[in-house]
Formats: sequence, structure tokens, C-alpha cells
Amino acid sequence: MTCEQAQPLLSAYFDRELDAASSLEVALHAQACDGCAAILQQHEGLRAALAQPALVFSPPSGLEDRVRSSVRREVRTRTPSASSRWRWAAVPLAAALAAALSWSVASYRTAPSGEDLVLAELVSGHVRSLMADHLVDVATSDRHTVKPWFNGKVDFAPPVADFAASGFQLVGGRVDYIARRPVAVLVYKWKQHTVNVFIWRSEGAARAELRSLTHEGYQLVGWEQSGLSFWAVSDLNLLDLGKLVHLFRTGA
Repeated sequence: MTCEQAQPLLSAYFDRELDAASSLEVALHAQACDGCAAILQQHEGLRAALAQPALVFSPPSGLEDRVRSSVRREVRTRTPSASSRWRWAAVPLAAALAAALSWSVASYRTAPSGEDLVLAELVSGHVRSLMADHLVDVATSDRHTVKPWFNGKVDFAPPVADFAASGFQLVGGRVDYIARRPVAVLVYKWKQHTVNVFIWRSEGAARAELRSLTHEGYQLVGWEQSGLSFWAVSDLNLLDLGKLVHLFRTGA
């Protein structure tokens, strides 16, 4: 993300109005850009200044009671017409129809999509690798050993890199089974945290944007690159997981 792309988003980022993926990209950019970081500091200073007690208005005591009393007197002085009585009678019916419509829409939306099922499988694969002592099939930080190990096990060559210099150490790889297909998994350690990066061939049109969500307490960040789909899964916070994603996307 460049400054030209980031600066129009800084206010929305500061007010937490961006989606998770955009927030992640802005946060990563601000970490490396002194100019954009300074703008965010200005926003923080303005917020602190506006929170000063001298600028806070406190309504006079009893104002709420007086307003409520005035409203009640106004209501009592008005006699509803026949048409207005009909409109009030129609409110429960409209509410019932709205509730029924909301229920049907909610029921429709709660049916899991194909992607929802894949995301659940990714989290299950991550948790299973931690519980069943099957974190890696090939245990080494040597990418020249890990990369050829996948030959014949998956139908593509996964990009393998060790980012130990940036805090993410490659500990090995394995093959998992997601969405009825074998997928490559690269495993990294960040301090005491484990990150599983699931990789498989992309299907359909490529999606350029980052996708980020939380499922059962785990963070997932997905992207597509060079004809491959990537999903990083961990209990890391979004910002730290985003650092690994940034390393993958830039090849740094």
C-alpha cells in the first residue's frame, strides 16, 4: 500500500470504520511510513484534546424529566383521528410481517456457504495439527529440503521461504486434506505461537484483496497469488499475523 492509497483511509482506520483486511493493510503501512504514522498521531492528539472536561457539556439537572412531562402533556391533548387509529392498529401487523421477513432472511443467510465450510476445515486442520502431534511431516527450517519434499504429493510447487530474520521461523511442512483435495501446509513459529499456511491451486477468477476473519477464536487471513490460494491460520493477533502475510506477498 502506498501513501496515496493509505492517506484517504487514515481517518476511517482511526475511527475503526474499515473492514479487517483494509485495517491490516493500513496498519502495516503506517508501521513503515513515518508520514502516515504522524497523521495518526495528530488524530490521537485531537481526540485527547476534545476529551478535555472543559469541552464536555452536562445537561442541567431535571432536563430529562421536564422533556418527558412535556411530551406526555402533548400526547394527552391530541385525539387520534380514525385514520391514525387505523395506522396504529396496523403497527403490530407490520411488526409481525417484518419479524417474519427478518427470520426468513436470517435463516437463509445462516446456511453455510461452500467457503464457510472450507474456513471451518482450515481451523479444524490447524487445531488437529496441534493436538495430534502431526504438526509437520518434514521437520526442518531448510527450505531447500521442504520445497522438493512436496514433489508428487501435491500438483504444484508451493513457494517455501524462511522468515526467521523477521521473527517467523520455518519449522517444516506437511500435506493436509481440505475441501476434498490434498493441500500443502507450511508451518511457522512466532515466539510461542504456531502459524499454519495452507496452499492450493486457485479456482476461478483471482481475487486481489486480502480476506480476514475470526473463526472459533482463531485468526484467518487469505489471499491469492501466482495462481495459488493461501490461508494463514493462527491464534496470533491480526497485526502480527499480517506481518507474515506481508512477507509472503512481497517476498521480503
